[in-house]
Amino acid sequence: MNSEIIIQLHSQPPSAAVKFLTQHVSPVAESHLPDSDLLRSIRNVLKGSASNSVNAVHAPLYEEGTDSWAEQELAWNDRCVVLSHGGIIRRKWDFSDENQTIQCACLGRLSHSTHSTGPVHGSAHYTSSKTDDQQTGPSAESIFSPFKAVQEEREKNTHALEEVSAVFIFLRSIGKIYLTNGLDYTFSLPFLVRKAWPLHPHGVIIQRLLDPSEIDEAHVTGDAPLPTIFTITNPFAEPAAVGITAGIVGGSHGRPICLSDEEENCSRPLSAIPASEEIVWVSRKPYAIDDILITSNPGRRELSIWRYVHLKPKDAPVPLGIKKRSDSRRMFAANSPGSRRQSAAMGNLMDNTHHFPSATHIRDPSQPKHDFPPPFPVGPASSLPQSGPPPAGPHAMHGPPAMHPSTNPVGHRNSPSRLDLSFTMDRMALGGDGETEVFTTPVEHGRMKASFWAQRLATHPLSGVVPISPHQISAALFDQRYDGVRDHTLLAVCTPSSEATVFLLTVQETSKSVQCDFLTTIDAVSVAPVGATRTEIWDLLAVKADGTVSVFTHGLHELPLHLRLAQPWNADETGAPSIIPITGVASIKSGCVSSITLLCGTGAVYRGKFDMIPRDRLVNQTLQVLSLVLPKEEAFSLHRSFLQAWSQHYFWTSSNLEFHALTFALSTILELKLVYPFKNEEGTTSSAWDKFRTLSANSRQFVDDPALQRLSLPIPSTTGQYFLFALKPNPLLAPVLYALHMLAEDLRLVVHRYDSLMLLVSMVSHIAHIIRPEWADYWKRLCPNIMPAWPSPSTARVDMLDDRIPVWPPDMAAILYGRISNPDWKFPSYETPRLASLFDIQPSYAFGNVEPLTSLQRLTTAYMCLSDSSITSAQKRAELTVETLVRMWGTAKKGHLFLDSLPLGIAAPLREAIRTCQLSPPAHWQSQHYELIGRRDLAFSVAKVQPVISQQGVYQSAETYMSSHYRTTISKLVEQAKSASLGEVDAVSGVELDLKSFTSIRFGQDRRLEEVARMLCSSTIPSVRLVERPDLNEHDQAKEQQHQVVRIAERTLALPYGRAMFTFAAVLTVTREAYVIPKLEYQVKIQPSNVTTGPEPGKIPLECTNWGEFHNGVAAGLRIAPGACGVESSWIAFNKPSELTPEHAGFLFGLGLTGHLKEMLTWHTFGYLTPKHDLTSIGVLLGLSAANVGSGNMHVTKLLAVHTPALLPTPTVDLNVSLMTQAAGLAGVGILYLGTKNRRMAEVCLHQISRKDLVQPDLSNEHREAYTYSAALAFGMIMLGQGSSIPADIDCLHRLRNLVHGETKSIATARSHPTFDVNITSPAATIALGLMYLKTGQKDVADILELPSTIIELNQIQPNFLVMRTIARSLIMWDSIGSTTDWLLSQIPDSITKAMQDHIAGKQTADDAIELAYYNIIAGCCFAVGLKYAGTARHEAYIMLSNYFDMFSRFVATSGPAFDHKIKRSAVREGLNLISIALCMVMAGTGEISCLRRLRYAFGMYHQAFRYGVHVATHLSLGLLFLGAGRYTLGTSNAAIACMVTAFFPRFHHVSSDNKSYLQALRHLWVLAVEPRCLIARDVTTREAVYLPVKITTKEGNEKGISQLISPTLIPDFGKLCSVRIDTPRYWPFFVDFEHVPEHKRSLLRNQTLYVKRRTAFLSYTEDPRGSRSLFVRSGSSAGDAATLDFPQLIDAKAHPASDLTHFISSFSNDTLFLAFADYFSRDDGETPEERIFHTYCHATLLDSILQDKMETLQSHLTLYQYRTQPQSTAHFHLRLQDLRFAADFYSKVYDRRFSGRAEHNPRPPLIRENTVSGALQALDKRLAEVQAHPKFSKALSRYARGELVADTSESDPDSTSESSVPGELSRWLAWYLMRNGVPSASLLVILRQLARDAHAQCTGRPSPDGTADLRALDIGIKEVLRGTGTKMINAFGSGWSGESLDKIIDAWQGVS
Repeated sequence: MNSEIIIQLHSQPPSAAVKFLTQHVSPVAESHLPDSDLLRSIRNVLKGSASNSVNAVHAPLYEEGTDSWAEQELAWNDRCVVLSHGGIIRRKWDFSDENQTIQCACLGRLSHSTHSTGPVHGSAHYTSSKTDDQQTGPSAESIFSPFKAVQEEREKNTHALEEVSAVFIFLRSIGKIYLTNGLDYTFSLPFLVRKAWPLHPHGVIIQRLLDPSEIDEAHVTGDAPLPTIFTITNPFAEPAAVGITAGIVGGSHGRPICLSDEEENCSRPLSAIPASEEIVWVSRKPYAIDDILITSNPGRRELSIWRYVHLKPKDAPVPLGIKKRSDSRRMFAANSPGSRRQSAAMGNLMDNTHHFPSATHIRDPSQPKHDFPPPFPVGPASSLPQSGPPPAGPHAMHGPPAMHPSTNPVGHRNSPSRLDLSFTMDRMALGGDGETEVFTTPVEHGRMKASFWAQRLATHPLSGVVPISPHQISAALFDQRYDGVRDHTLLAVCTPSSEATVFLLTVQETSKSVQCDFLTTIDAVSVAPVGATRTEIWDLLAVKADGTVSVFTHGLHELPLHLRLAQPWNADETGAPSIIPITGVASIKSGCVSSITLLCGTGAVYRGKFDMIPRDRLVNQTLQVLSLVLPKEEAFSLHRSFLQAWSQHYFWTSSNLEFHALTFALSTILELKLVYPFKNEEGTTSSAWDKFRTLSANSRQFVDDPALQRLSLPIPSTTGQYFLFALKPNPLLAPVLYALHMLAEDLRLVVHRYDSLMLLVSMVSHIAHIIRPEWADYWKRLCPNIMPAWPSPSTARVDMLDDRIPVWPPDMAAILYGRISNPDWKFPSYETPRLASLFDIQPSYAFGNVEPLTSLQRLTTAYMCLSDSSITSAQKRAELTVETLVRMWGTAKKGHLFLDSLPLGIAAPLREAIRTCQLSPPAHWQSQHYELIGRRDLAFSVAKVQPVISQQGVYQSAETYMSSHYRTTISKLVEQAKSASLGEVDAVSGVELDLKSFTSIRFGQDRRLEEVARMLCSSTIPSVRLVERPDLNEHDQAKEQQHQVVRIAERTLALPYGRAMFTFAAVLTVTREAYVIPKLEYQVKIQPSNVTTGPEPGKIPLECTNWGEFHNGVAAGLRIAPGACGVESSWIAFNKPSELTPEHAGFLFGLGLTGHLKEMLTWHTFGYLTPKHDLTSIGVLLGLSAANVGSGNMHVTKLLAVHTPALLPTPTVDLNVSLMTQAAGLAGVGILYLGTKNRRMAEVCLHQISRKDLVQPDLSNEHREAYTYSAALAFGMIMLGQGSSIPADIDCLHRLRNLVHGETKSIATARSHPTFDVNITSPAATIALGLMYLKTGQKDVADILELPSTIIELNQIQPNFLVMRTIARSLIMWDSIGSTTDWLLSQIPDSITKAMQDHIAGKQTADDAIELAYYNIIAGCCFAVGLKYAGTARHEAYIMLSNYFDMFSRFVATSGPAFDHKIKRSAVREGLNLISIALCMVMAGTGEISCLRRLRYAFGMYHQAFRYGVHVATHLSLGLLFLGAGRYTLGTSNAAIACMVTAFFPRFHHVSSDNKSYLQALRHLWVLAVEPRCLIARDVTTREAVYLPVKITTKEGNEKGISQLISPTLIPDFGKLCSVRIDTPRYWPFFVDFEHVPEHKRSLLRNQTLYVKRRTAFLSYTEDPRGSRSLFVRSGSSAGDAATLDFPQLIDAKAHPASDLTHFISSFSNDTLFLAFADYFSRDDGETPEERIFHTYCHATLLDSILQDKMETLQSHLTLYQYRTQPQSTAHFHLRLQDLRFAADFYSKVYDRRFSGRAEHNPRPPLIRENTVSGALQALDKRLAEVQAHPKFSKALSRYARGELVADTSESDPDSTSESSVPGELSRWLAWYLMRNGVPSASLLVILRQLARDAHAQCTGRPSPDGTADLRALDIGIKEVLRGTGTKMINAFGSGWSGESLDKIIDAWQGVS
């Protein structure tokens, strides 16, 4: 046979990209005018290294998660770049407009942020960066609710980094990066790039051109030239030099990477790769285990080999005297993602100044440092390349000019002068902003600057004197694998004038760093790595000096290749194409994995695929297994022979060609003779049919196919049958047999590899025949068709037997069975490399240390866990097994596929373990573990990423579908068409809740949500009934109507307050269209006259409507959920109206409250604030503060400062900002610094409470009261709950006391004018004091706010001050607030209580002052109770507040003429507002019906006495009651309390324009107190919200209580929640433990959803409230079904209670699998009895699976049915029989003992009943009994028992011709019998027979101790010994050698003797 390996090549035409580029030459080159010499030389200089020829680079593009790849080609000329995949042009970029030539381009990867807007704008957002805003205040945990932390974490996660393929293009002064995901970046280049190479893991390395003048300058000064090698990892960072390190430690086997000289690099400047080094080659993943870089030094004529590594740069050290915060902010100024680099800002500085510029050129130090907008910073770490997510600095849009000269397009030199660059570098090192900072900033160290580091591994001298250009040097990393000693990689470096040098790269054990040693030289002039012979291991393709090509594989073993030109198939009749060899190859032009382009000396280019990796998985596995048992030379010879044999067939992959080639190769290596006994016996074939059957394909058997089994096939030719003969003993036969046997055992464990098994077993049997016939016997039993004759002792050659291997082969199924049956029987998990040590062979490890038999290894590992004897509990063993499966496979999906590929019996123990865990899963698992055990409900409860709830792709039950999808009627379509033709548009009412699935079950069937929506809708015309008064004339009637219209308008203006709450977070995704804000409708329809009338012009002042519209905008903005997607800067800008409107101002405020305003770009803010539109300024300032609540963000602070004179150094400056806006600014400061205890801000706010110029009221300061309140609330928020007894706090306390009670007489008299108005400051300071000492319980502070009790004292202060004092006192003494009337009465001073008791009893009328005080104090107390129990729905609080609500309502309803009665009624009205809000705070989100009734009544009252403030309170209450449509409620964290006090502040407005007493915008701060605490249960399969009873355990103090609720429901505060348990028969049990499993708590905080899994036999509570439709009720007793499973037979299905299964299942199950199964397999229309039996069986199977919720058993039962009914002629009958025996023995002998949980007194039934499995086995045994009765069988068995030759057609058998027998039938019968009864092999039987005879002879006729006369007893004894010995010799399953069979064998023995 010809022993060449032939590779066919094609002549390579230019690729499409190259053709395109050569045809489209840029117009510049085609200039017709002759150029002058000067112009030409200038042009050449500008051009740099670019030439107009076409360059190209190639790289493989791997498909995600696969080995398949496409070749990418990137080609370019000087103007255009073209990217093509697999020869097809995908993209092109033309840079003709740039007027710059392309220097170079490369393909690589870039790490970038995944956030949609993050990278594009970076710190141009108002987002808080951690370094920027970390305040030194108290922990945020104590102030905010736990939801805030989760939200921040979510925001952080959105900015994750991902690596994306990218194209890097370098022009003269700019670089471009185009990512495959559509993003692109442009950055400035400070030098000309010579060439670029991709780096691992991301980024590129570039080499700049070194100007000759630089070298001359360096010689003059004596300094080294500046570095020329830089890396780019981030488009917003400077190119960074590559640092040199003494050693790189780690990096292999998952060890973390670090530098051995980390300390020095952190303290000294960066030492970079010298400028004299030129890069010649950079390694690319996946070519290597190490990242290698080769540079040449032409001066010293040597090559350097470097190992490079990527390390994230370290942050700068904190300099003395500068806070970390401000420093880091400037430091990162240039590095934030996406900043548009504006290097030109100061770029020309370096172009035009040849002298050393002074610092003032850069920046005048006298300029203010923090003006707004900020100046261009030159940050101290401006060159820092950010590889991680860059912190968002304030002004990243302006890159620093350092290292950024934007070179002038006019003739400027190529590279900046040495002086400019060194000056730049010095500046970078000193990092001066101006002269002042130079000395305080530390010098940067090396670890801050470089992100790539290189360690020099070796140097290699270049021979010869001729200068070598870098492109003449080629290198390759190859053969990276474990070699038996350690992991190594070979590196070949080829220089043109000498042989290629090979280096060995290894990891040192001691230092864990890479070592590079010279190994040898090989004859080569050009090398490249190639994927030629082994998957995932590279080989070396070398072109030799004589023009031939070789592949070096298995280390440095050479495979010479013969190259031929591939011809079109034009062969003549003889089939011999003309052969054209290719010789004289000069070099390798380019390569990509296995596609290589070769360049010949003649200039011809050829391309070919050098891929010789077998496609057949079996061949690959065989080669890998043999590489672990054969020595190096033999392993290589085998591989070479295989490739030579396969090459003869042109590497075809059809018809098992590869395996036949391997068989041939193996016989060559093992010196076996391959004999084809039936060759050419039929003579030449002529017909096509005959030709077809002579093909080497396995003749397909159609025995299993009921339709095709009668098809007459061509008789399979026997030509393919072969025999192997050994001429002499070979020591390698035994290891090869052992290895191939184990491979066959591995294939036996995977059902879909049975076909491969048949091929392999044939080879195994032939080898076994030579050295261990018993092994051939073993395989003949499992696959009886593999060889014609049974191996018999009479034919074995004794001299060939090898005793190093056992007599009976290791049977893995029996070993696994033994392991789970008897845990004390130890064996390690399987590893192929151990085999070689059995035979003292040093294996070749040609494929590395990979385990080829993965199924076997993983299965043995899993079985070891299943039978771990150290763990007694079956539950624990099962858990360990599941954990092991997930660890081995990585994902549950792969684990399931593995289980599905196992045979039924082998998989049974694993499935039982999974079932054990499914029924009681542990709490600490990850989501993949739960997925594997089929508990997706639990998987979602701990998953980081939540499933999409939308219905696409999720199956719905028929009922759900019908109820939720209504078909459109014709009339509806007509209606829509009409309205469309008229141009009508559906107006947005603003009360739409797009939450259908939720709202339909939140409040059951009633229509309370629709009712609230009707009341709060402000865009429809309301109807009002007027009492008809015929006595009035028309004019008076019109006047009366106008009165009514104005009153209704007053109510309409207040509606948005409630609507904002009601529709809060209803929109989860915003569309790209403009966001519609509903209009405010002021018209009214008056009944009964049915007249629609609107207010007269001017009746409602503009100021009033403006504020109404502002609130309307807020309500519209708050509809967008905080977590909604699609809200980004561009969308906000898109919605901006041309003229600023109050509506848009409110909309912005709404977006700020939900946190979306963080996305707004800084420069968009100015467009809003510059016009000084009051409402917009208020909206933006408060919105930005709310979006960054508690962060102290500096950018927002600056913005507030510009609008708040108090924050400026000279507060007197006139900013032209209204006092109202200033109040908003101050309030914004409070929100921004909420709970931070920032002394500076607190001091400002405290000072503003008594602002000097607001003492005297005048026209300019009509909002002074609102301003004071804002200042006080801001102070309270900043110092929230932080009050203590330290001097600073005591000082604040004294000042607040003065503001509350006024200055003492002595001070007041000393001054002529009062410094503040105590009537304004007192209530404000009272609240400030309450918030400052919130929850501190300091009685002494509370006593400052003591309530006056005498009439004189009461007359000295306003009655409504008492409300404030009561609230403030309660805030301080928080813990003492009770929910009972007793507590409330104890807060009222005794004298007042007594006076009021007398007054009510009618004994004595109380003074007005006392009565007013009484009502105010009660209102204040009720409000305090509302705050304390907000969102808890606490029953006692609800009862008490309801009582007071009713009491106050009755008083308000009374009317009296007296003026003092009106005053009292007004006070009670204010109190009622407060109580109404308090009641709804407690019941927030519950939608409680009796509260709704009270509020509906209040809503309908709109007569004269009801002013705007009353409507606001009513609507706020209504909104609170249905907060977020019942999905949200209020929290009681400190921040929430402060925000509720601010939002529901007890100062109500008279008209809608009234902001004098309190800033209306603050009414919306309730958003910051909202918590999503509505627990929703969703069905995990349909994702529908469902009703579900839950048990919730809460903890108050030390007491625990359990409450039963029905979800969806509001749950208690997360701080008090201990656990949630689902314990209902309809759903799988579920226990969420917040105390011990933090992941559960985090998950519920993230999405408040419990995913639950419904049991298959039940319907949900919505569909079946009473449970009357469950399968248990419907199916009655299912005893009949179990019997059908054990013994399938025809029964009268109609008598069965669940007969109409299909209809029944479709009515309750939404599982497509069940529905399809019922539809196709359980029908009752079978034509034949067999079909009907099968349908009955499936019916029973389905019921069994559904009732016990075990879907996985459907397949198992079908497999069992197949086992039971298969004909014994099927190909895999015996393999399946063996599997069935395993399953039967497992369920009958092992399950109960080791798996059922009986030992822990917690037994459970198995997935498949033992009777069902044994029933199937019994059915087969019946058929075997029939076979045994056949005379032919008895003869064959007798011959086998005596060790004689048994063949299918034995010539000695005279009866063989008498009846036509199916070929191979006898073998199959015998195999069936021998396997089923566990009979030992023939050779053993011969020995046993001899031993039995000897024993019989010795014992008979001897006296008693040595012998016996009782022959019967003797025979019984000998039988037992025979049976025991035979069973031991073949390690069978639990049953062993059956007694009946033993008798038959003995009969056979005696039949001869």
